[in-house]
Amino acid sequence: MTPDRLSQQMAFIIEADKLKNIFRQSYISDESRRENDAEHSWHLSLMAITLYEHANDPDLDLLKILRMVIIHDIVEIDAGDTYIYDEVHKRDQEEREQRAADRLFGLLPDDQAQSFRSVWDEFEAGATPEARFAKAIDRLHPMLLNYLADGKTWSKHGVVASQVRDINQKIGDGSDTLWEYAQGLIEKAIDEGMLATK
Repeated sequence: MTPDRLSQQMAFIIEADKLKNIFRQSYISDESRRENDAEHSWHLSLMAITLYEHANDPDLDLLKILRMVIIHDIVEIDAGDTYIYDEVHKRDQEEREQRAADRLFGLLPDDQAQSFRSVWDEFEAGATPEARFAKAIDRLHPMLLNYLADGKTWSKHGVVASQVRDINQKIGDGSDTLWEYAQGLIEKAIDEGMLATK
């Protein structure tokens, strides 16, 4: 290992620390504050190793899923977090995130830069069983937090049940079981008055 390679790797790791300062719209379950991207990535990793048996495809590469959920939001260091229900900021989200991926993964040595970028691109495309499952838990996680935080983010942004259903139905692409669970959360949120129907 050359000192230059190590210095590139350390530069990436140091830059990745900034993910702790990117706050998402979701509140943590006790409603005391918003969750940051690093916490979200950790929680997705825990969800992946706990829930992957519920994936639609039984032959998943768990390590690949873990790599996806650990690095999928690194681009938000530069691009920021785009709230899933924010149609205005979603218009240029892909462009912002592509630029961020170029810069951030470009900090790594070439072989790792290509490897990380490949995994990130695979997640974004959502075409493989691993990517579909990773995206499923990425959608389920904020729904779960919204429910546990009494619908605080939904209420703050005027999000209604039909929007939550429409945006999150892709959970079923990765796991029918988790989509069924998510639909149950939506119904409970409606029944408990934390998610409006209109």
